[in-house]
Amino acid sequence: MEKLAEIFVELADTLVDDFDVIEFLEALTKQTAAVSSSASVGLLLADPHGQLQYMASSAESVMLLELFQLQYREGPCLDCFRMGQAVVNTDLRTANERWPLFAPRAIEAGFQAVHAFPLRHRHKVIGALNLFSTATGRLGPADMRIIQALADVATIGLLQERALRNSEILSEQLQGALNSRIVIEQAKGALARMHGIDVDSAFVLMRDYSRRRNHRLSDVAHAVIADPKSHRGLTGLS
Repeated sequence: MEKLAEIFVELADTLVDDFDVIEFLEALTKQTAAVSSSASVGLLLADPHGQLQYMASSAESVMLLELFQLQYREGPCLDCFRMGQAVVNTDLRTANERWPLFAPRAIEAGFQAVHAFPLRHRHKVIGALNLFSTATGRLGPADMRIIQALADVATIGLLQERALRNSEILSEQLQGALNSRIVIEQAKGALARMHGIDVDSAFVLMRDYSRRRNHRLSDVAHAVIADPKSHRGLTGLS
C-alpha cells in the first residue's frame, strides 16, 4: 500500500522544473506493469488532430504491437480511445473476429490477454493505456480501479502540464505585445519630433510606411529608435 501511494505521488508531480513528458510516460507504463502483474504495458496519446500516436512502453515487444495497432487501425487501445471506456479481460484466443489482424500478432508475440484503460478527464479522452498479459487470468474489480486511477492521475498531470505550458506561452506573447506597444509609442514620439507633427500623424506615417514595405510595425518602430538612418524614407535622416 505504501508503494502504491509513492507511485501516485510520483505521477501527480508534473510541476517540477525538469519535467519530461516522455520520462513521465515511460514511468507510468513501468509502474502500471508492476502493480498489475501484467507482462508489458504500452501507451498511446492523441496528437492535436485527435490521432493516436505511440508514446511509451515498458518493453520493446509492446512498442511494436502498439505501432501495429496504429498501422492497421484496430486493437484494444483504439477501441478504448474511441469509446472512452475500458476494454478489459479480453482473451486474445477468442478475439480474432474483433481484431482479425491484431489478435494473431499479439498471440505470436507471446501474449494471451489484453486490457486497455482510457486516459480520460471528464469527457476529454487524450489517450489509452494498454496492458498485455502472458496468462489468461482476469483483472479483478480492485485491480481495475487501481489501474484506472493511475491513468486518471496521469491524465490530470498531463493536462495540468499542458495548461501551465500554454499559460506560459500566452504570458510570453502578452509580454511581447506590451513591449512592442512601448517601442511603438516611443517611435511615434521620435517621428513627431523629427517631422514637427503630432503623434497621431506620426503613427499613420509609420504604419503606412510599414505596410508599403511589408515590414512588421514593431520592427520598424524598434529601428526608428535604435537606428533611425536605417529607414531614411520614414525618418528623413541622411
